[in-house]
Amino acid sequence: MWTHKTRGRMAAIAKKTKRYPSDLTDEEWERIAPLMPKPGRTGRPREIDFREVINAVRYLVRSGCGWRMLPVHFGPWRTVYGWFRELARRFLFQTIHDIELMLDRERSGREASPTAAVIDSQSVKAPQAQTRGYDAGKKIVGRKRHIAVDTDGRLLMVNLTPADISDSAGAQMILAAIRQRWPWVKHLFADGAYDRLMLMDKAAYLDFIVEIIRRSEQQKGFAVLPRRWVVERTFGWMMRWRRLVRDYEKRIDVSTAMIHVAMGGILIRRNAHP
Repeated sequence: MWTHKTRGRMAAIAKKTKRYPSDLTDEEWERIAPLMPKPGRTGRPREIDFREVINAVRYLVRSGCGWRMLPVHFGPWRTVYGWFRELARRFLFQTIHDIELMLDRERSGREASPTAAVIDSQSVKAPQAQTRGYDAGKKIVGRKRHIAVDTDGRLLMVNLTPADISDSAGAQMILAAIRQRWPWVKHLFADGAYDRLMLMDKAAYLDFIVEIIRRSEQQKGFAVLPRRWVVERTFGWMMRWRRLVRDYEKRIDVSTAMIHVAMGGILIRRNAHP
């Protein structure tokens, strides 16, 4: 439940936005403006306002609207979409997210690079995906999001697959990526679905320790499991960005960029308005 203090803070931030709650405040824009592409030395001067492009993308992901439904004051939707694809191709949204993640960890008194992570997956419907699969357990046709988060729930890694890929197979795909991007991670927490020989062998080869958090056999109904609740909360944060309730994107790289826009947006606001 939100306290009066939390509501007051949210209201104060909302006053700083230009039009919509998803708009960047001046403090937030100052944090990411240096990361925007620099204009070329030759050719016609660039007229695009990158702040408005980022505002438009954040509005789309937060509200769940389509590209053609963007409000006209953001500019032509084709221009916004074109620059979104270009910035995604440059991994700008991922870069912003990872920088803000490390700064948020330092702000909370932790080391910038995590040493432990929690892994889990989420199946979502993906009506426009080029390749889809059927998750028999969740009875969903679509994609599966395999994610790793730190012990506070910050997103470290995401890998998208058809929904019929098992949790353990999807985790194998992200282990090497975790080791490359977050080299200090040693300890992984997971549920019983990840207790598979091939996954454990690959984890050992990459110098990971995997701890399986099991549900008690005597447990009845819902119960909070140590570490596991953290990753479930991260999925809850994603669902507040309505474009992520389903996977509407045809391409996996576009869908991944949408996730980084959302999770990066949370971290930017948290760091800019502590």
